[in-house]
Amino acid sequence: MTHDTRNGGQLLVDCLVALGARHSFGVPGESYLAVLDALHDTAGQLDFTICRQEGGAAYMAAAYGKLTGRPGIAWVTRGPGATNASIGVHTAMQDSAPMLLFVGQVGTHMKGREAFQELDYRAVFGSMVKWSVEIDDVDRIPEITARAWKTALTGRPGPVVVALPEDMLTATSTKPPLTGPSHYPEAEPSAEAIARTRDMLGAAKRPLILYGGCNWTSAGRAALHSFAEGSDIPVVSVFRYQDKFDNHSPAFCGEAGVGMMPHVRALIAGADVILAINNRFGENSTDGYTALTVPQPAQRLIHVHASDLELGKVYQPELGVQAGANAFIRALDAGGPLHGDWSDWRAEGRESYEAAFDLPDQPPPVDMGRVTAHLREVLPEDAIITNGAGNFAIWSGRFLKYGPKMRLLAPQSGSMGYGIPAAIAAKIVHPDRRVVCFAGDGDFQMNCQELATAAQAGAQPVILILNNGIYGTIRAHQERNYPERVSGTTMVNPDFPALARAYGFHAERVETTEGFAPAFARACASPTGAVLDLAISPEALTPRMTLSQMRAAGLEKVAKG
Repeated sequence: MTHDTRNGGQLLVDCLVALGARHSFGVPGESYLAVLDALHDTAGQLDFTICRQEGGAAYMAAAYGKLTGRPGIAWVTRGPGATNASIGVHTAMQDSAPMLLFVGQVGTHMKGREAFQELDYRAVFGSMVKWSVEIDDVDRIPEITARAWKTALTGRPGPVVVALPEDMLTATSTKPPLTGPSHYPEAEPSAEAIARTRDMLGAAKRPLILYGGCNWTSAGRAALHSFAEGSDIPVVSVFRYQDKFDNHSPAFCGEAGVGMMPHVRALIAGADVILAINNRFGENSTDGYTALTVPQPAQRLIHVHASDLELGKVYQPELGVQAGANAFIRALDAGGPLHGDWSDWRAEGRESYEAAFDLPDQPPPVDMGRVTAHLREVLPEDAIITNGAGNFAIWSGRFLKYGPKMRLLAPQSGSMGYGIPAAIAAKIVHPDRRVVCFAGDGDFQMNCQELATAAQAGAQPVILILNNGIYGTIRAHQERNYPERVSGTTMVNPDFPALARAYGFHAERVETTEGFAPAFARACASPTGAVLDLAISPEALTPRMTLSQMRAAGLEKVAKG
């Protein structure tokens, strides 16, 4: 090939480099060999991390997008590779995280015959992504790549799937690659929208700010903090986005998520004006759509979102503003703080938030209340925390305080297995920062093979396995609804430290609460990352209710009919 002639694989990679892609994740496949060949020459420019399963690669891409605000990129082969990766695509969609999944496809001359591993990717991913497209002309690679990048980033960020027929990657083109990224500044709010927002909040007796989303800039976060704290308005994050606002601020009052704290529900239900900014109204942030009445809330609702599709999707706002969250809050803050008679309302919310950290002793061996109290003292201010899904995630989600530099990578979709790949991606992006993953024993085994990816990439986090020998979330529901009829929720686990050491990690079993602090210090000092296997009692199923208490409540419920 001449300098002006490229095959489709080279053209695609050159376009991604021009757009600003710097890292990608994947499992190699014969369907995109031309891309792998192109990536051979991009080390240090567009790096490729070899993963052990496509679900892990897709999780890494989803977490990368959430952490950096740039599209996370995953490469997978056709058929089983694509379907394995679908879990990360769904996670990115529910997280509103920018992501590009490139999928190998059968050659165009074989389409529609159910060739080896053939899938219709528009049909498979249609409801799961912002856009699904298949390249059918090598000359259109720059056009489609640019549109995919833009689609993943703008409006409500999310995943895009691009199918790559083999012959489109080996065919040659004289089409030049892209020369650089386009810029799409956020839509600014109108002066009328800002004025009406200030009037509605100013007239409130119990105002509340409810925020979400991963696409906040540092300037936007600073303006949100300035306006909320200056106006003395309580702030609540939606599920798993509490890291976007300084939890040490007197304005921060908690997270609206699974197992919503009573004081958070009371703030949402009791507010008379709610400024909802950059959030979609999901099930978890509304307590199953009960904290606000569908479709017309009793509260005066101001909903601000970059995507018109989110405005009025569930709740009809009195004022719906299609604007970028950062642009909106900067404009709102520029008008100065508001002053109203609601300081007691904010103070009560904050007092309840602080009180939630006072916990009873947890059943031994290891007391996670005391573990998280220690972590609040010793974690660096720029630590990155990750977790998957399960009852264990309450400890990283609710009992750590996220300062302005800390980050939380956790799936809104409640997807088990996300934490380890997310931690690896975080360590690749920020190799000098402390990355700590919380994983249940069931959650850990969803993607523990990616420890090999971490070792090969030199991106080894500290992983805490909360090992209680059960699928805790399901057991909790089981005890409430079918007490004394345990079925399918007890696990026989391997020797986790031995497994971790086989992957090259430092590893220890922690048998007592007192043993955690020195073990964590050794873990942080290890140059190879670490896995700490914490002995957690099955009784310690939630911070305030034991397994036996749940069973007793379930039996009482059954007895009452």
